[in-house]
Amino acid sequence: MSKQDLVNQMAEKGGVSKKSAEAALGAFLDGVKKSLKKGENVTLVGFGTFSVSKRNARQGRNPQKGATINIPARKVPVFKAGKGLKEAVK
Repeated sequence: MSKQDLVNQMAEKGGVSKKSAEAALGAFLDGVKKSLKKGENVTLVGFGTFSVSKRNARQGRNPQKGATINIPARKVPVFKAGKGLKEAVK
């Protein structure tokens, strides 16, 4: 499902225009990004939790040349599915 498919479904089920549904989805995504950037978790009960995980610096290997490279530490977004979502997918 693409973003546009999701907007169409939101507009149809919510009884709103596609423009309103797209604005609502954009506001949701923007809110999640801002919260994660601050280091806060976003929890949607029954759906899941968005959080930030820290990856330590490590050594890797360039597969083409076989040379050892240093991979810097970084933060990555993580999503953990909630019980309701897990049961819906079964």
